[in-house]
Parts: sequence; structure tokens; C-alpha cells
Amino acid sequence: MPAEESELTIARFIKAPPAVVWKAWSTPEHLAKWWIPDPIECKVIKLDLRPGGGFETRMREGGGEFQPHVEGCFLEIVPEARLVFTTVLTEGWQPTEPWLALTAIITFAPEGSGTRYSARVLHKNAADSRKHEDMGFHDGWGTTIEQLAAFVERMG
Repeated sequence: MPAEESELTIARFIKAPPAVVWKAWSTPEHLAKWWIPDPIECKVIKLDLRPGGGFETRMREGGGEFQPHVEGCFLEIVPEARLVFTTVLTEGWQPTEPWLALTAIITFAPEGSGTRYSARVLHKNAADSRKHEDMGFHDGWGTTIEQLAAFVERMG
């Protein structure tokens, strides 16, 4: 199967250097402010930025209980440049059966005085990729990248 059929990509220029964008990604209290589209609240449970480290966030809408959002495992961490996580493993490389199996490759590339932030999301097959796209991948991930950009541009 061609890779294009099972992956989704999105990118944006952010007016902040990679170190600042990385800090917004790698600091739990910062990540919680932009990781899920407003007005949904985000709670960061785990953000262990090392291969095999856990990545878990929960979401809450309208003041109810926090519900599962993402639970996964980091595969690769290159500070200020790249991070890779998957939902098919949880902390410590434990296999799991997620509701949506994916691997996300996030890159932070210097571009002028800012950062080219890119997300490449790999899926098990074309059907899962279409399912993610139909769920609003571009709107959802696009909104969170806009929120990230606004957050880091305020950070300076």
C-alpha cells in the first residue's frame, strides 16, 4: 500500500524559534494549554520524553469528568528537532489496542527566525487514515497548531 494512502500531514510556520516551540511541547503545563482544541480542557497525565516513556492526556468538556484522549509511548526524542510517539504501545513498550492506531512524527525545523512545525501521522491502513481524516484531522490538528502558535508567540 502506498504510504500516501495511510498517512496524513499538516504543517505551519510558527513565529518562534524551535527552542520555544519545543518548550511548549515538552512542559506539561504548557502542553495542556494548547494540545486539544478549545473549549475542551486538557490534562497531561504523562509526558516522559524518552524512548519508551509514557504520553497520556485526558480531555474534559463542559466541566464533566476527564475522559481518555491520547495514551501512547514515545519512540524517539531529539530535543528541539523531532519527537515520535505511537498509540499502539503504552509506557515501557507495552502493546495496546487503541481506538485509533497511529504513529505521529512531529518535527521542529528552523526557518528564518521561526519554526516550520510539521506533523506526519501514520496509520495502519488507508481505511484508518480516512477514518481519522473524516473525524476532522485537519481541523483538529490545525486548530491545535494555531493554538500552539498563539501560545508560543505570547511566550516570546
